[in-house]
Amino acid sequence: MRDFFAEAYPNLASRLPRLPLADLPTPVMTHRLSLPSGSFEVAVKHDESSSSIYGGNKVRKLEYLLKRAVDRGAHRVATFGAAGSNHALATAIHAASVGLHCSCFLSHQASTPNVARTLNMHRQLGTEIIRWGGSLDQVALFRKYLQGRSAWVIPLGGTCWLGALGFVNAGLELASQVDSGAIAKPDRIYIACGTAGSAAGLALGIAASGLDTTVHAVQVADNPFASETKMHKLMAKTLFILNRFDPAFVAEGWRRRIVWRDEFLAGGYARVDEPTSQAVKVSKDQLSLELETTYTGKAFAALLHDLQAPGYDGETCLFWNTCNAQPLPVSAGRPESLAGIPDEFDRYYAS
Repeated sequence: MRDFFAEAYPNLASRLPRLPLADLPTPVMTHRLSLPSGSFEVAVKHDESSSSIYGGNKVRKLEYLLKRAVDRGAHRVATFGAAGSNHALATAIHAASVGLHCSCFLSHQASTPNVARTLNMHRQLGTEIIRWGGSLDQVALFRKYLQGRSAWVIPLGGTCWLGALGFVNAGLELASQVDSGAIAKPDRIYIACGTAGSAAGLALGIAASGLDTTVHAVQVADNPFASETKMHKLMAKTLFILNRFDPAFVAEGWRRRIVWRDEFLAGGYARVDEPTSQAVKVSKDQLSLELETTYTGKAFAALLHDLQAPGYDGETCLFWNTCNAQPLPVSAGRPESLAGIPDEFDRYYAS
């Protein structure tokens, strides 16, 4: 496995170590799409295969975040998300793989088919699930579940400058694949954008590599953390810290390397509309790529829209698949006992 960030910036890498959790580089392939408006070549970055344990985009962030927790002597990590959060589950799975306990503060969300299976996987892992959000006293919850437990807190989505570093690495990885001829240089990259860490890091990595590719960050969440302004602030902070550690790290023109797309939110987090459902179907039928409707379906819907838009003039497009493809070894059925799962989450199990 290669570490493209370490190869490009060895001084930085020595100060910002990572746990080798991901199987890198992930494959990139070119596919043919047949749409009503014509036939198109589309590249896909297959981050679904980023780990044989649990893949998707979060493992790239967790390489740096869990390493920091281990180095600081933590016995437990804690993080946040909705009931079906991919980030929370990825954190729990990969934390367990390195011997860390995990607490997840989870809030309600619109019900989707994967929530029950996700909760059952947490139950199997022994994740400590704490009901979070709404009118609950969050300070009291943090005191009860975090104080005195040697816990290292990972922010929602793993989004912070250190987590974004995982996708700075990803941008350098893609640039290397372009240089090697694995794919043609994409003009546009489409990636689902929840708390913006993946998109922000990717655009910085693209800018640092010298590629003139533009990242289209497709908004999939309507939480306070999902905004173009906060994405730019995260990018600026990440760049400032990396450049402060090593002046050799520069990312000229980084603002031009990213575009915020809010047209495909479909009414909110985990909400579904017809373009999203159709995108998931097209991906499965023509690319044999299993997407879901909360994140990746919306990003792929943006790509399909743009390919068929009147202003499309032949740009080369790449879809960055952030969805895990590893099957979970649990069912979506209601367990005999909800032990380990808050009673309020019973609503996510089919009657």
